[in-house]
Amino acid sequence: MAQHNDTGKTGETLAQNYLKEQGFAIVETNWRRGRYEVDIIAYKEGLIVFAEVKTRSSLEHGEPEEFVTLEKQRAYVRMANKYVIEHDREEEVRFDIITVFISATGYQIGHIEGAFSAVGLYL
Repeated sequence: MAQHNDTGKTGETLAQNYLKEQGFAIVETNWRRGRYEVDIIAYKEGLIVFAEVKTRSSLEHGEPEEFVTLEKQRAYVRMANKYVIEHDREEEVRFDIITVFISATGYQIGHIEGAFSAVGLYL
């Protein structure tokens, strides 16, 4: 497996552990429909969070959250709609970005709650 794939998987595991520490239950990981995938679907107190995880070992090309494109946001909204319908869920939905920066000395996690919404995405 390529180094960037290993880094990404490590970041997703760290993000899952972080969400668990915040009191979330991890409902799904790498939930896929068609060509799109949601990294983490988590639940806490009437809230379903669809989380995109961005992991980097260098910030040379920008902050990780800058790479969650409008197309990716639209895909997450479509996926959330599919998930809610397939699983007959009625909870509030939120879209978060979890950033993981991994360096030789450790890692840092950032959590952007409500990073984007379905409003104004013109699906």
